[in-house]
Amino acid sequence: MKLTGAQILWECLVREGVTDVFGYPGGAILPAYDAMLDFPIRHVLVRHEQGATHMADGYARASGGVGVAIATSGPGATNMVTGIATAMLDSSPIVCITGQVGSRLIGSDAFQEIDITGITLPVTKHNYLVTRAEDVARAVREAFVIAKSGRPGPVLIDITKDAQQSSCEFDWDGAAPSVPGWRSAPETPAAALANAAALLNAAERPVILAGHGVMISGAMDELRVFAERAQIPVAMTLLGIGGLPASHALNIGMMGMHGESWVNHAIQEADLLIAAGMRFDDRVTGNLKTYAPHAKKIHIEIDPSEINKNVAVDVALIGDLRAVLKRLIPSIAQGNRAPWIAHIDTLKGDSAVRDIQALPDDGHLYAAHVINDLWRATRSTETIVVTDVGQHQMWRLSITTTKRRDR
Repeated sequence: MKLTGAQILWECLVREGVTDVFGYPGGAILPAYDAMLDFPIRHVLVRHEQGATHMADGYARASGGVGVAIATSGPGATNMVTGIATAMLDSSPIVCITGQVGSRLIGSDAFQEIDITGITLPVTKHNYLVTRAEDVARAVREAFVIAKSGRPGPVLIDITKDAQQSSCEFDWDGAAPSVPGWRSAPETPAAALANAAALLNAAERPVILAGHGVMISGAMDELRVFAERAQIPVAMTLLGIGGLPASHALNIGMMGMHGESWVNHAIQEADLLIAAGMRFDDRVTGNLKTYAPHAKKIHIEIDPSEINKNVAVDVALIGDLRAVLKRLIPSIAQGNRAPWIAHIDTLKGDSAVRDIQALPDDGHLYAAHVINDLWRATRSTETIVVTDVGQHQMWRLSITTTKRRDR
């Protein structure tokens, strides 16, 4: 079957299961847009290319699939960088497709030519410059493998205008992904699991630090079973919220700079931390010299580069979080840590039970009133609350806190 590079692009996206893309057209990507109408894909027109990458990121987080964003060359491509960096830092699988000037013009500083593969190299898992129609299918197929495998993240495919316009034989099977050096998550050694189990069973004041990896790996049930079996309180990172229901008795709240004070005190007093799919970023740890000084540390993480990067750990369990927890749970003794959990309850003090309505009625509008009303208006389990980053993001977290306290 002979197709243009543009047609091959859409055919591959359809076969990868893509139903929606987010983009903004421009000169170097117009051949792809011309071909799009023949394929069953919904295009969401954005007002700015940065919005396309943010939308693709949000789509990936909400759907569990890969988000796709499209832009033209030059300023269209560079406008995507902030969204790509966000996806990289938050481990969100997106594929960004950009147009590029004709292959013969590359390196000549042609109109709206920019080295977008060079610019995005630090904020993508991988990227491609495709100059032939024959290479489009393989690039797309490999991009999807890389974006969603291991620790997810963004991949960029930059396709020259002539590669979109020229034709070649389309061979889906012949373009099967072949990524040199790529490997799946390693199998965690049994000895490391045994060491972790020994630390867990001996600990008197353990705390689980649940991160975004809980959701990425689909380990919500395993985390709950693990925490309940060992009777270990669970603290959440910002992106870990939702890994364990807010109403669960072992969920003690969000940690770090914008978290609950009692959660941070509990971490500082702990004798063991189990970091599950989180990366010990500065908003969680604060001063590394004084962070959890009495605690031994177990780090469960799919990305080996995160191990000992910020915080030195005693046992590293490298692998997919869900798979690691499934193997670890049978070795964990049934826990009875009631004194430790009761102590954390005392750390909460009045702040855990304060009645929001008891705030003074002095004519001022308090943030707590607004958040309480927002929570009551959005109690449906189907409600999704989305914010930008800033003070309003921290207020959004208060909705979760209010919900937990109310129950």
